[in-house]
Amino acid sequence: MDGIQEYTLPNGIRLVHRQVTHTAISHIGIMLDMGSRDEKAHQQGLAHFWEHLAFKGTKKRSSLQIINRLEVVGGELNAYTTKEKVCFHASVLTPHYERALELLADITFHSTFPDKLLERERGVILEEMAMYYDSPEDAIQDDFDELVFANHQLGCNILGTQESVKGFTRQDLLDFIAENLDTHRIVFSSVGNLPFKKVKALVEKYMKDLPSKRSSLVRMPPPSYLPQKVSVNRSITQAHVAIGRTAFSLTHPDRLPFFMLINLLGGPGMNSRLNLAVREKNGLVYSIDAGYTPFVDTGYWGLYFATEPKHLPKVHSLIDKELKKLREQALTKTQLHHTKEQLMGQMAMSEEGNMSFMLMMAKSILDINRIDTLEDLFGQIRQITASQLQDLANELCREEDLSYLSFLPEN
Repeated sequence: MDGIQEYTLPNGIRLVHRQVTHTAISHIGIMLDMGSRDEKAHQQGLAHFWEHLAFKGTKKRSSLQIINRLEVVGGELNAYTTKEKVCFHASVLTPHYERALELLADITFHSTFPDKLLERERGVILEEMAMYYDSPEDAIQDDFDELVFANHQLGCNILGTQESVKGFTRQDLLDFIAENLDTHRIVFSSVGNLPFKKVKALVEKYMKDLPSKRSSLVRMPPPSYLPQKVSVNRSITQAHVAIGRTAFSLTHPDRLPFFMLINLLGGPGMNSRLNLAVREKNGLVYSIDAGYTPFVDTGYWGLYFATEPKHLPKVHSLIDKELKKLREQALTKTQLHHTKEQLMGQMAMSEEGNMSFMLMMAKSILDINRIDTLEDLFGQIRQITASQLQDLANELCREEDLSYLSFLPEN
């Protein structure tokens, strides 16, 4: 891709940088190919726990010094955990690039996890879990993962359980990192107005001497999917519903066409079929959306909405109607053209954000060992046919094959 350069350190850590000359801000991140799906049963929540504890002290910095290191120059330091990744990232004015890079390397590779702060952060995470439970629109997504990926790590909550979080020790963290950290599955990603030569020199300065490490981690695919229907009574006023099933992996040849199909059904556009049918024409929900999440060896798609309980039968009927339409009615030439143009426009606009682009580069290299250009993706999109979308709808959008999770008011 234009403007993107790569380099691999002797220890296996990969660098990817895109120089953008018209920006004053640099966005950098260290992404590790390990996440909550890599936890053993007694480790549930450890990847996320590590994300929190990394900010609480290193061999040369206290938690306060870590917090202030970028804040005092107007920068931002953050992190996140997913099912398959842990990422530490920062955004700063370009003159402070080295300051941010050195800090990221410090918290990623030299955290000490002091016991006193471990206990304090344990309480913070328990509060975070309670907050999510009190937010049905968030809780239902986690519970739906468990429904679709039953008896598998992909179905486990990234936050862990109250029991697991309460029991974590410093040694548990050290063991989890030792078992899963692999320098050959780490990417330092960068977007900003610095030449590649300068970025490479700085990365070598702070990461070249890290010892090479290999992990024996092997990710097991989930068991065969079986659709389920579950209703749970909760202290809420609206009914919250998640619907979906397993889908294609990151490397499946139908991944992009299926993404376009789900975008047509319930993507971010106000003209998505679900939004038009359920909200605009009938006013039954505030919002309704659908999304597709691929993993390295599987994936899932799902839709979510909240409505008054009395409207549930009508909303379900409208959703079934839209799914049936996708299965039985091929898009016209004009509809197909508009669907392609909308998706390509959305993808191009998402690439305008330098921070999201930085994160995308890291994830792409870890997952598929390349970064696809927009033109490559547009070329693939232009080849998608109406019959191809209809076939995918018949394969993965049949009501009898979908799982349903409903949070219903107790009364």
